[in-house]
Amino acid sequence: MSAPSDKTLVIIPTYNELENLPLIVGRVRAAEPKVHILIVDDNSPDGTGKAADALAHDDANIFVLHREGKGGLCGAYVAGFRWGLERDYQVLCEMDADGSHAPEQLHLLLSQIDAGADLVIGSRYVPGGEVVNWPKNRWVLSKGGNIYISLALGAGLSDMTAGYRAFRRAVLEAIDLDELSNAGYIFQVDMAWRVVQAGFDVREVPITFTEREIGESKLDGSFVKDSLMEVTKWGLNHRKNQITELVTTFSGQLGHEIKKWRKKHYL
Repeated sequence: MSAPSDKTLVIIPTYNELENLPLIVGRVRAAEPKVHILIVDDNSPDGTGKAADALAHDDANIFVLHREGKGGLCGAYVAGFRWGLERDYQVLCEMDADGSHAPEQLHLLLSQIDAGADLVIGSRYVPGGEVVNWPKNRWVLSKGGNIYISLALGAGLSDMTAGYRAFRRAVLEAIDLDELSNAGYIFQVDMAWRVVQAGFDVREVPITFTEREIGESKLDGSFVKDSLMEVTKWGLNHRKNQITELVTTFSGQLGHEIKKWRKKHYL
């Protein structure tokens, strides 16, 4: 009997990753020869798209999806998810092109999928996880932000901003991809939160996150404030809904007990 991971698609979004792309693709092919790779390029002006086409030409397990203009990471992943779902892949993975997500650790995510998980997150902040080549202030910002997010949403996850993930196709089919937030990198939190709320089995495995050595980060510092404000709104709405459900349940039970008491006493 085949395992879900036997039909896995690794989605790698790119924008100006000409030097990094052949390196990360080569590492994926060496680490997990059976998986297929989809490169989603946002019309990179440095020629990354053409390099992706050349890689696909030489390897039948590599595919390229070209998008018009720089549409953002969320849009690239959503396009990749839809492409993979249309082609009946059973597991779809997110992986950065810059080498920060080690392909050599992909097996950790896939093994948990095969063990029954619906979404597996490669986490920097569970025991065994670590970050390499980050300045202390960035680590504190990321770690602190994830603690805040966990407390605000009560999701029980340590690294909801992480971008190294493996999904069963059933998860992506159940989530409304059109509704994902596209405010910076907050969509990763948005998606994990939706999956948790839907009742799927979400697990974290420790990974080593290594800061890119080639090229510049696409991360805009302004996303932190905007992202945490958005998460705060979600958390408040969630708590409000919890309280409303609690009051409704309590009121219903109280009304039932009053009816029983009135009936018992012939009132």
